[in-house]
Amino acid sequence: MTNTILRSTSIAALALAPFITGCATKKYVKATVTPIEQRVGDLDGTTKAQAKSIEELERGVARADERAQGAQGKADSAGEQATLARKEAADGKNLAEQGLVRADQLGKDLNSMGKSINSRIESMQNYKLVSTDQVLFLSGQSELNKDSMAMLDSAVTKVSPYKNFVVEVQGFTDNTCPKNLNLELSRKRADAVVRYLTTRHSLPLHRVFVAGYGMDNQAADNKTRDGRKLNRRVEMKLYVAGDQATSQVSSIGTPSN
Repeated sequence: MTNTILRSTSIAALALAPFITGCATKKYVKATVTPIEQRVGDLDGTTKAQAKSIEELERGVARADERAQGAQGKADSAGEQATLARKEAADGKNLAEQGLVRADQLGKDLNSMGKSINSRIESMQNYKLVSTDQVLFLSGQSELNKDSMAMLDSAVTKVSPYKNFVVEVQGFTDNTCPKNLNLELSRKRADAVVRYLTTRHSLPLHRVFVAGYGMDNQAADNKTRDGRKLNRRVEMKLYVAGDQATSQVSSIGTPSN
């Protein structure tokens, strides 16, 4: 009986054993595993938050790097501009210095020229008239004829004995044309004489003074035919330095129209 009871009890215990074990496992899992899972979940959230923070930090670093590169680019550009400005300033300084040198040289040249002109004017005051020669022209004409050229050939020989001389060539007209036309005509007549003297006889142009006076400074009365003929003239006056011979006047007449 007792054995039967023991066997029954043992069988009952064996039968209940799985149920007893199952209840113990669930309690263990609930007491142990669940908190771990919660901590793992919390850790995962923390990890994600940290990853997000790291990502934001990386983006911030990238933006900072971009700004740094932009600042470096601006600094490089500013440096290049500063270098260019320094070069331009140096070039400007060089140009200014060159300008000062040129201005100084120009001042010296002008001073030297002024002295030369003053010297020439002073020496001119000591020049004396040696000879006066005349060539006559047809009415309204400014061309030289053969007689006028022969007259100038003779007159220019008077220059050769002198080293320091000047020649005045003055053109004139009668009063048969308007004043402005006569002034232009007198200049053309004087230019014709100067052109002949400088090209045919190589008279130095810097020793020649030329002017046209129109119908001013009449040599004769314009009321007569002969008077108008004498007024259509060019006078060539030779001046030399120092005491010289008495002035002489010669002329070649050409028929008037």
